[in-house]
Amino acid sequence: SLAQADLTALAPRLSRPWLLSAFVLLLVGYGTKMGLAPMHNWKPDAYGEAPGVVGAVLAGGVTSCAFLALLRVYRVCLAAGEGAYVSRLLLAMGLFSMAVAAIFMIGQRDFKRMLAYSSVEHMGILALGLGIGAPALAGTLLHVMTNGLTKGVLFLAAGNIHRAFGSKSTEQVAGARRRVPLSAGLFLLGFFAITGSPPFGPFASILSILNGAVGAGRLAVAGGFLLLLLLVFVGMGATVLKVVQGRDPGPAPAPPYREPLLSVAPVALLMLGVLLLGLAMPPPVAALIRDAAAFLEVRP
Repeated sequence: SLAQADLTALAPRLSRPWLLSAFVLLLVGYGTKMGLAPMHNWKPDAYGEAPGVVGAVLAGGVTSCAFLALLRVYRVCLAAGEGAYVSRLLLAMGLFSMAVAAIFMIGQRDFKRMLAYSSVEHMGILALGLGIGAPALAGTLLHVMTNGLTKGVLFLAAGNIHRAFGSKSTEQVAGARRRVPLSAGLFLLGFFAITGSPPFGPFASILSILNGAVGAGRLAVAGGFLLLLLLVFVGMGATVLKVVQGRDPGPAPAPPYREPLLSVAPVALLMLGVLLLGLAMPPPVAALIRDAAAFLEVRP
């Protein structure tokens, strides 16, 4: 049977070489869908050329579904007593994904490709949190939600900015706060949220993962995690601030984009959700995350 309950119950009797080989293959397969480095090569081109709505669905939904599939495989491996092996792979891939994203964000001139590398980074954060294990599971599951909502804010706002300027390059896109002030403001707030700034939801989830790393005694992992978060903040911030605050490069395309309410309201609602998850998480959501984390904490 391939049913989750049956696989978990029979996990201690599964063939160890086949189980570990299967995990590696599934990690590569689902990691490709998530965009973990080094299987991330499709992401910058796909996200860079996709409309904002499609980018939001890919970064906030499709990647999260791939991660949830990986969680099911992770649970079977834990039940088989192979948590240490799985943890090493996930930690290595998580840190590597964050490092690759940080490198390519520095000096990035295409703001939609920048968002693609941000997605690579946050899939790395999810892999890292899963690799840390039980102390970080609740924070990791929360990060699935906060990252998905924040990516919706960023990609939808970026789509409005793209329409206003007719370009994705920071050489032609600057001073967006003058042409599309609402979208530019939400894009800036989304940047602060996705980089783990308080009081937004990703701050709570990232802090929970960091606390989990420290609580598990993985101080080197925690240090590397903080360093890479700083590099991403600096690299991403330079691009975002130029897009939002820079000098307007010239006249707007004719006819100028007027930022209709229906293009801004969904972004504002998503941003409100991101803020609420950081300030006052609804009790049903907190209970759901606790139950899911407890479900994943199986023992061989």
